[in-house]
Amino acid sequence: MRGSFMEILRVEHLTKVYGEKENRVVALNDVSFSVEWGEFVAIIGPSGSGKSTLLHILGGVDKPSSGKVFLSDTDVYAQKDEQLAIFRRREVGLIYQFYNLIPVLDVMENMTLPVLLDGRKVNQERLSELISVLRLSGREKHLPGELSGGQQQRVSIGRALMNAPAVMLADEPTGNLDSKNSHEIIELLKLSNKKYNQTLIVITHDESIALQADRIIAIDDGRITRDEVIRR
Repeated sequence: MRGSFMEILRVEHLTKVYGEKENRVVALNDVSFSVEWGEFVAIIGPSGSGKSTLLHILGGVDKPSSGKVFLSDTDVYAQKDEQLAIFRRREVGLIYQFYNLIPVLDVMENMTLPVLLDGRKVNQERLSELISVLRLSGREKHLPGELSGGQQQRVSIGRALMNAPAVMLADEPTGNLDSKNSHEIIELLKLSNKKYNQTLIVITHDESIALQADRIIAIDDGRITRDEVIRR
């Protein structure tokens, strides 16, 4: 069921400009949309279209030049930097193409890092469940260098889910993996979307991944060119 009362994310007239005068680049140009709680949205577009810039702004990593982002009814960029850092840690789960794991920390330490940085107690039940769901049992003490690419990406998904964030943002999460591992990672993301009713926004250039989402938003030259619901 679609309706404004289910809205978890709202973007209003988002614009991002880099550089000045002849070096001025408009990465995002008056982008507006909303996402409902538990929705799986794929954002597609050619290289340089602005989709990664959009993801970083949604995640509180890069500030917009103008416009607003509301996540769980919080005006994200009205917060002071310290509040923003806490908000980002608690409400946003980020998954990158190159995993971004800490090489000297083992699987469990990497997964629980956001919780510990937040000064909170680790939910051991959630950690055990995620280890099992992500098929990382028996590898809890392995360092990232001792894992395959697919396993490392599973750890990064676990890290993103550990804080039970309002929204999960994945930037080309399968871009560094072979087709078998790519399929597994997408299935795990879909599982988190269904099992935990986790709102999921995935940036991808892979049409087969995009077609598994509930909705596709296409971006080109910093603007939304298509916003289509595939399944309800």
